[in-house]
Amino acid sequence: MPADRHLSVSAFSAGYLSGVPIVNDLTYGFASGSLTTIVGPNGAGKSSLLKGIYGLTRWCKGSIRIGDRDITALPAWGRLQAGISLVPQGRCNFPHMTVQENLQLGVYTLPRSNRAVAVAEALDQFPALAAQRTRAAGNLSGGQQQLLEIAMAMMVHPRVLLIDEPSLGLSPKARCQIFDKLKEITDHGVSVVMVEQNVIEGLAASDIAVVMVDGRIHRHGPAEEVLNDPEMKNVFLGGRPDTAAPGREPDRRRHDDDGI
Repeated sequence: MPADRHLSVSAFSAGYLSGVPIVNDLTYGFASGSLTTIVGPNGAGKSSLLKGIYGLTRWCKGSIRIGDRDITALPAWGRLQAGISLVPQGRCNFPHMTVQENLQLGVYTLPRSNRAVAVAEALDQFPALAAQRTRAAGNLSGGQQQLLEIAMAMMVHPRVLLIDEPSLGLSPKARCQIFDKLKEITDHGVSVVMVEQNVIEGLAASDIAVVMVDGRIHRHGPAEEVLNDPEMKNVFLGGRPDTAAPGREPDRRRHDDDGI
């Protein structure tokens, strides 16, 4: 595997029922220090790929490596220790606990002697959270909660950050701020792998695009190039590269804040 690949999957198939793969025979290497966004129609297997990499689906075949290490047989907690963090779709904080208490839970895998320093570093790196450190997480705006969940995932200094639909339900301003933070994370050499339903904004913020259809990679390449390819409109809007696009469904999600 090339040295600039933190994470790779080879002939990887996974799903939720034994012998019924959602992700089919997928081979790909995710570059270090880059933001890779996975897009495609509903049911393409995008979220299942992230869950499969993290060990939350049934393995069918293939392998997963982080660096030179094969982690295919590791459970989810072992993959976390190996350097992979996951921010799943939807709110995944502890709403009745304060921001600082949530961050303290994010370092439970670290040695006790390192935990206070890790929390202080997180508050320094996420100043929007530092201003809200004593506030209950459930009382934060949607953008602030998403930022908190990213901070919790980053506290163990992962080599790879997997994040599923981070812009879900957020205002345009908050979406931009979240994407900017993810780009900032890649500046430290972390490979960020994002599934995103907001294709235009997500790819505009990304380095690499991966287009999935029916559990397989249909195309990958520079995000700007993929976004500007007219043939991709059918995939984004219609679900198959060789079918007519029926038009995009309106976004009925509530925009619950104006920014972070």
